[in-house]
Amino acid sequence: VGLCSQAFRLLCSLLQVAAERQPAALYLFSLVLDSRRVQQSHCPAHVKHATNQIVMNCADIDIITASYAPEGDEEVHATGFNYQNEDEKVTLSFPSTLQKGTGTLKIDFVGELNDKMKGFYRSKYTTPTGDTRYAAVTQFEATDARRAFPCWDEPAIKATFDISLVVPKDRVALSNMNVIDRKPYPDDENLVEVKFARTPIMSTYLVAFVVGEYDFVETRSLDGVLVRVYTPVGKAEQGKFALEVAAKTLPFYKDYFNVPYPLPKIDLIAIADFAAGAMENWGLVTYRETALLIDPKNSCSSSRQWVALVVGHELAHQWFGNLVTMEWWTHLWLNEGFASWIEYLCVDHCFPEYDIWTQFVSADYTRAQELDALDNSHPIEVSVGHPSEVDEIFDAISYSKGASVIRMLHDYIGDEDFRKGMNLYLTKFLQKNAATEDLWESLEKASGKPIAAVMNTWTKQMGFPLIYVEAEQVKDDKVLKLVQKKFCASGPYAGEDFPMWMVPISICTSDDPTSAKMQVLMDKPELTLVLKDVKPDQWVKLNLGTVGFYRTQYSPDMLESLIPAIKDLSLPPVDRLGLQNDLFSLARAGIISTVEVLKVMEAFVNEPNYTVWSDLSCNLEILSTLLSHTDFYEEIQVFVKDVFSPIGERLGWDPKPGEGHLDALLRGLVLGKLGKAGHKATLEEARRRFKDHVEGKSILSADLRSPVYVTILKHGDSATLDTMLKLHKQADMQEEKNRIERVLGAISQPELIQKVLTFALSEEVRPQDTVSVIGGVAGGSKQGRKAAWKFVRDNWEELYNRYQGGFLISRLIKLTVDGFANDKMAAEVKVRNVIPGGNEPR
Repeated sequence: VGLCSQAFRLLCSLLQVAAERQPAALYLFSLVLDSRRVQQSHCPAHVKHATNQIVMNCADIDIITASYAPEGDEEVHATGFNYQNEDEKVTLSFPSTLQKGTGTLKIDFVGELNDKMKGFYRSKYTTPTGDTRYAAVTQFEATDARRAFPCWDEPAIKATFDISLVVPKDRVALSNMNVIDRKPYPDDENLVEVKFARTPIMSTYLVAFVVGEYDFVETRSLDGVLVRVYTPVGKAEQGKFALEVAAKTLPFYKDYFNVPYPLPKIDLIAIADFAAGAMENWGLVTYRETALLIDPKNSCSSSRQWVALVVGHELAHQWFGNLVTMEWWTHLWLNEGFASWIEYLCVDHCFPEYDIWTQFVSADYTRAQELDALDNSHPIEVSVGHPSEVDEIFDAISYSKGASVIRMLHDYIGDEDFRKGMNLYLTKFLQKNAATEDLWESLEKASGKPIAAVMNTWTKQMGFPLIYVEAEQVKDDKVLKLVQKKFCASGPYAGEDFPMWMVPISICTSDDPTSAKMQVLMDKPELTLVLKDVKPDQWVKLNLGTVGFYRTQYSPDMLESLIPAIKDLSLPPVDRLGLQNDLFSLARAGIISTVEVLKVMEAFVNEPNYTVWSDLSCNLEILSTLLSHTDFYEEIQVFVKDVFSPIGERLGWDPKPGEGHLDALLRGLVLGKLGKAGHKATLEEARRRFKDHVEGKSILSADLRSPVYVTILKHGDSATLDTMLKLHKQADMQEEKNRIERVLGAISQPELIQKVLTFALSEEVRPQDTVSVIGGVAGGSKQGRKAAWKFVRDNWEELYNRYQGGFLISRLIKLTVDGFANDKMAAEVKVRNVIPGGNEPR
């Protein structure tokens, strides 16, 4: 029997509203039957000024009765409930004036245990015996606590919470704090009451409770915190990797911030139906299964890395976001940008073999630049008024650009002063709220540098600069002339205003490619620099480590001088990556020719680094997509095979002794690229291995499944698709299901493309994963792109209602229309009025 069809009760108390620091409480009594929820709340309240109205946040809730009882006086019943649905508020009106003082607010109301993956909702899962059941789950960020109970649902209105859950005795009940009592419920022998310790002062969006069936693994971190990872029943083994990461991460952050983790425990739990990547609820972090669970035998290397990053991200929020919280959603980037940066610092500490900072440039830095170069980008700090606007800023600007400018700031300040500043910030605003300016003030105090003046140019205006540089040899010195202008994806900037950034510039030379010969703050449109003792045969490169958030355009002579450094690998991997990414972006913007870029690409033929190849592959894929509308498409496929064949032959299909994490990632990338391009030997071997895998003769390693699957689908038929759908149905691990879902769109026949799109909305695909299936079709071929967009248009109402206009619908639109390259399609998409760039919050 599913949880949603059994009665269970929820008791929850909120104490001490932080804004007043006065004792206040919200007491919830909940009876849930099927998808309806009947609740009663009691809230000791402090009336500051005499009034006959109380305004609270409220959404998808029907209030039955409400009353206010002043301390020592008679109860006054509300006579009216005025719902402002658009603003998600309710006004309780009373027949007489409520006088200044303390009292108790009591509300009876009916709510819904919904299927929308937000607020208080039910999550469907399958038991080991094949039964379908439901867990009760919360997801309150950004503004959905109000869907569970009437409250003051703003990040600056903090409170403490006493939470008790009355649940079926065979269910696990979890909340933010540790259990302090569990006892039989007197009214029903099938129920138990679980009481949790009082929380610290916290915002409503961080409250969480989960009721369902779970196994767990546990340990204690070096600093004594109890760490548990909750998994689906029978899959506790799959929680061990995340447990290991979490146990290492907590002491790392404690040491880095010099502030201890304030709770006695932290739970990490896998939720079957979950819209975001993960959610940092204080002490009870919720995750998609694919962001938490690792099967030692069947999970690929990239999944292990993803789990490590997401765990690092969410645990960073326990300090930066939970302990100190943004005062309003305008400062969301303080939470997400910082966590998106420090997750890499943490993973680099735990897994130095991942070369994770080079991967940061490809995954976050360049992704943010792609979005921020668009005309419809937005500043990092963007005003938020209506709750519906909050979801729109959960994008690559808040996350990835935020992380990139913090990385640049960290480099500009230096690690020691940065850590001092972070400690000042966290201790000053402990359990309080802060704004961007408060962080700048702390870092300025620690470093003595003009942090606010520099960073305001990066957070308060959208976009970033293109630095054009040319060099002149003057005796033994090189004289550099730098000019900054706004970089635009649509072509050379031609605006009437002249935006300017304060840009930390670092310059290295062939004499020492890994350290800066000069560092300077470029605070004006043009700058002339003299590099002493740089000979004519020495190259010069800007943006050491690809840390500065700008693109660089070199004069032809300077670019030519860098090509040997690419070939002989004397230029570090992260700089080789940044150089080629800049070149592709300049070509796409029409600033330089594509032919010029492809000539430079030939220098990468001996490239050994996974991340450089990964970024190069993405850029060639974009070029290939653009050319799919032309007669040059087949020529670019030949070019891809020519570029990737040598590295494919060196790597082969099977791991060699001494290989590590990055070799596994590179092999999967290269084989997948060659297979999609129709490389004959790769295609033949993929078909052979896939046949053995399906027949059970030789199971594919996890790292080879994606490249093999995409290859056989790209060149497959209806039988191939049917086999893949059968594998999907048989898969017991969500990672394997997602792996198949992402590549189904590679199929090329029109009728099979339609079959995949229909599958996307079927019960076989979890609601949050529908986006990946449709996006895979759009990215698979020119025909798939057209079919996916038509499918989205034809099913718009269902899709929009499913995702409630949130970030998943934005992500769906972005994935669907990314490959179109004509004015007609641009106009049609614009009519839909959806902003691209949706991110999966984590």
